[in-house]
Amino acid sequence: MKVLDLIEKLNLENNLTKEEIVYLLTHMTEEEKAILFDYSLQTKRKYYGDTVYMRGLIEFTNYCMRNCKYCGIRAKQFDANRYRLTKDEILKCCDQGYWLGYRTFVLQGGEDPYYTDELLVDIISSIKKRWQDVAVTISIGERTMESYQAIKNAGADRYLLRHETANDDLYEAIHEDMSLSSRKECLNNLKAIGFQVGAGFMVGIPGQTPEILAEDLLFLKSLNPHMVGIGPFIPHAKTPLGGYKGGTVEDTLVMLALTRLMLPKVLLPSTTALGTLDNKGREKALKVGANVVMPNLSPTDVREKYELYQDKICTGDEAAHCRQCIEGRINSVGFHVDMGRGDYDSWR
Repeated sequence: MKVLDLIEKLNLENNLTKEEIVYLLTHMTEEEKAILFDYSLQTKRKYYGDTVYMRGLIEFTNYCMRNCKYCGIRAKQFDANRYRLTKDEILKCCDQGYWLGYRTFVLQGGEDPYYTDELLVDIISSIKKRWQDVAVTISIGERTMESYQAIKNAGADRYLLRHETANDDLYEAIHEDMSLSSRKECLNNLKAIGFQVGAGFMVGIPGQTPEILAEDLLFLKSLNPHMVGIGPFIPHAKTPLGGYKGGTVEDTLVMLALTRLMLPKVLLPSTTALGTLDNKGREKALKVGANVVMPNLSPTDVREKYELYQDKICTGDEAAHCRQCIEGRINSVGFHVDMGRGDYDSWR
């Protein structure tokens, strides 16, 4: 096998075997990575031009009943300063976001049983009634088919549920009392209901191998989600994985580029985690094919409390400043912002 031949094949066919992906990951030179990145950017431009979609992120609860070993808001992180936003507080965030031009709101939180189906339906339906031209994205973990259906019926358009890793053994090693099969079932249920679905994984998890990363890509290819969130593992000192080495920006960029070529039309965020590791990390992701950013609309007094990992950037920025800052960064590398809904369109 030759690396350049595999990159050419991926660019033309949008698929590789597990063996071929592993070979790429273990043999690519810096020059060959540059070619991969060029192809992934060209592919993004083919379907989206130089557009980058901007979503407004509202982190509405940092309570979580789960104990994922990498996460700073896990239930057993007893030092976490917990909070929940009320419906009125969430609507106030949306009101400010709408005024700033956002037409997608992303409601993200831990798996918090306090937010019952009834409460979520009330919040979502109120958003959709007040702002009829917006999309609502929900990211609150695993729920029942009936719960997902209620959320969809209330008007939610999209659901983000990162699978984190497609390898059963690694999944069980980093999650307490959770299973990959359950996570996959939830993703399949969300697709069946009709959500625009987002999956995704971390890069650099302790125990992760090139073979496991290849499994992630092949799982995504089979799932064919509308969005894929990929970010580096950043250790949190007060978690069981706090003492391990984190993932790197470079490895994450490679996985973003491979994902863009495997799923050419996918919506691919440039994550805050990349900007945390590298001041230009988000810009670098855009230059290899990412096309979504999610500035924070959460109240500034709760942002530091939503600490999935430590040293997260932009926790003190007002929403207007955050939007202007990120738009400036996007423009600085030759792209332009689209503040519209930015739906996934299969016809592209």
